[in-house]
Amino acid sequence: MTPVKVRNITVGEGKPVICVPVVGTDKESIIRDAADILHSPADLMEWRADWFHDVNDINAVLDVLQTLRETVGELPVLMTFRTKAEGGEREISADAYAELCITAAKSGLVDLIDAELFSPKAVDIIQGVHEAGIPIIVSNHDFEKTPDTQELMRRLRLMDLLGGDILKIAVMPKSRKDVLTLLEVTEEMSSVCTKPLVTMAMSGLGTITRISGEIFGSALTFGTVSKASAPGQMAADRLKEILDALHEAL
Repeated sequence: MTPVKVRNITVGEGKPVICVPVVGTDKESIIRDAADILHSPADLMEWRADWFHDVNDINAVLDVLQTLRETVGELPVLMTFRTKAEGGEREISADAYAELCITAAKSGLVDLIDAELFSPKAVDIIQGVHEAGIPIIVSNHDFEKTPDTQELMRRLRLMDLLGGDILKIAVMPKSRKDVLTLLEVTEEMSSVCTKPLVTMAMSGLGTITRISGEIFGSALTFGTVSKASAPGQMAADRLKEILDALHEAL
């Protein structure tokens, strides 16, 4: 595997990186929550821009990013707009989505961008983000089910083919077998892919996938300091304790 270096962290090496989301709806709450993350074991902060009420105003977005950068210092920042179709808070046109991701990447204020695999503008976004000189997470989220092994592998391979630097997939398990399917795919893909993977089964049923990444091959996991951005996330402090314990046992 070829790890991805982002400021002072490395994704794809050793213990999974802990990412903590910020889901405030206005600038004040976003900055307040970001400041709280500095007192947590977070390795990476994710700004979920789809929660921001003024996200359609690109100048307002850049203003938030500037203040975020000043607030968190060297803590790496991932910017994500999660579309409604994949569990996000609001709709956005394909063109506006691409403009948001590429403009943020070119601003120099973020360290990673998340782009959804099935966005009509995915290829343009990946190219634009790479031209800005920062890595990109190409992602897919299924809040309804867990696709079968063949389909999950197909999606991850497509992310790789399109040029994703980190490949992310999240699914909703309906049974323990679904959780095992996700773990099996993670293990298989990590043995043949040179890029870091981020995989998870959501909800309480999938909690094991959020803590077992170092064993099965998932390089990043999500914890909370305040509000969760997806079902099944646990407190960042508790998550770090578990990851540390598992790492020491290996």
